[in-house]
Amino acid sequence: MDPSTVAVAPLMPSPSGRAVGAPVVPGTDTAVTERTFTIRTVASEEREGASDLLGRRYAWRGYRTVSLPTDQTGYRTTLSAHEGEHTIGTLTLELDGPLGLAAEAAFEPEIEALRAQGRRLAEFTRLAVETNASSQRVLAALFHVGYIVAYRLRRYDTLLLEVNPRHVRFYERMLGCRVIGPVREHPGVKAPAVLLSAEFAFIRDQIRAHGGQGDYVSQARSLYPFAFTAADEAGIIERLLHAQMGHSPLAS
Repeated sequence: MDPSTVAVAPLMPSPSGRAVGAPVVPGTDTAVTERTFTIRTVASEEREGASDLLGRRYAWRGYRTVSLPTDQTGYRTTLSAHEGEHTIGTLTLELDGPLGLAAEAAFEPEIEALRAQGRRLAEFTRLAVETNASSQRVLAALFHVGYIVAYRLRRYDTLLLEVNPRHVRFYERMLGCRVIGPVREHPGVKAPAVLLSAEFAFIRDQIRAHGGQGDYVSQARSLYPFAFTAADEAGIIERLLHAQMGHSPLAS
């Protein structure tokens, strides 16, 4: 496994009768090629693919192109999803600290109010998923690993998302977010945005209740069934902690 890989997940439902992640036995009826994707922490070799995807998806939406942060420090971690070596998704986790948060450009009063309440804020930003990818599974995996870094490892308690008003209902339904900032233009992408929030404790409870059930729901009403199982999460934490001991952008 690539050193930057922290998770592997099925891109499509697993073949009938076989558990997710179970080994495929060559020469048997279960030897169906399972399409999987990996989640990696973005190193220099993955940066170009993630940047290209971000630029294409933002341009398609009519947004001004933004770049990935070059300072992959303890407060900035970019994750990418790959099918083989093809980048199919990317998300950047920003932890509140000396560098601030991207959402402050449009929602500084709301963010300052949360800080005054003692909230430890983390923002998911620069999100893009390839059009022909299984978007729910890729989104769920990126969000789950971002949650692990922010909440399980770094103990931040509040998630922020800045989204286009057209996508508010999706995040309310799929993640349980709520609107905490009205429609404003974000100066960075020159597009309208709404500020959403969710408590990581709520996300934790939803993952524990529904994670790993994506193959058993005919029509998912949230992203949580596509989250990893508790055992998978433990393995991801172990790999992230191992990376943290080295020269990783996750190191604090």
